[in-house]
Amino acid sequence: MSEVAAGERPVVLLVGGSPEPASVETVRRAAAGCVAVVAIDRGLERVLEAGLACDLFCGDGDSVGIRGAAAVEAAERVAAGRLNAPGEDGCFEVVRYNPHKDDTDLGLALGEVARRWPGAVVRATCLGGGNPDHLLGVLGRLASYRPSAGQAHENGFDEATPTVEIMEDAYAGRILHAGECWRIEGLVGSRFSFIPLSPSSVVSEAGMRWELDHHRVPLLDDLGISNVIERAQARIACHEGTLACWLFS
Repeated sequence: MSEVAAGERPVVLLVGGSPEPASVETVRRAAAGCVAVVAIDRGLERVLEAGLACDLFCGDGDSVGIRGAAAVEAAERVAAGRLNAPGEDGCFEVVRYNPHKDDTDLGLALGEVARRWPGAVVRATCLGGGNPDHLLGVLGRLASYRPSAGQAHENGFDEATPTVEIMEDAYAGRILHAGECWRIEGLVGSRFSFIPLSPSSVVSEAGMRWELDHHRVPLLDDLGISNVIERAQARIACHEGTLACWLFS
């Protein structure tokens, strides 16, 4: 995994267990620059298929395939015999959950990331396909991820940088909280959309066909759907609330 330069946030990749996962090429691209790879249940299959080293497995094991289950069992046997260094000799840490838990594997995995890599940016892939109820749940969970209060300031991080990135085959995304912005460069002609995830959000958009200046938008409103990038440098800023944003290739 990559080293982090001084003043830069570490990035941790979460590979989810969507029944319609991203391609192995997208997963490899998402892993670039990350300090760790976390597989969420069936997401371990995609990590292995992409030829990536897994640092942490989180899940109850209810959807992981035969290959992934064997890898988890091997990692657990190794950990039982000696102190395991994640990624060493193909081994990784395992956090296994009770299948009858009240939380989702994603929610619990985000908790592990916050605890193990304080202040990290979460980059998520293989979470957007499948059922619409799962997708809404994913957005809700990603929106709830926030590094500990003051972490960005204490480490000299840019507090305007989004703490959640999304990478799938057909689009990239961000979750934006108040004070965060997404700067987009060199993608003139691309389609762009946002949806407010909070009761009310205040949004500015520049460099797009339809621009906004501190515009208040209610929960799940469709105002931000299907905009178009028209300048080499575009941006969306969230001044209040929380937004889900997508840039379509």
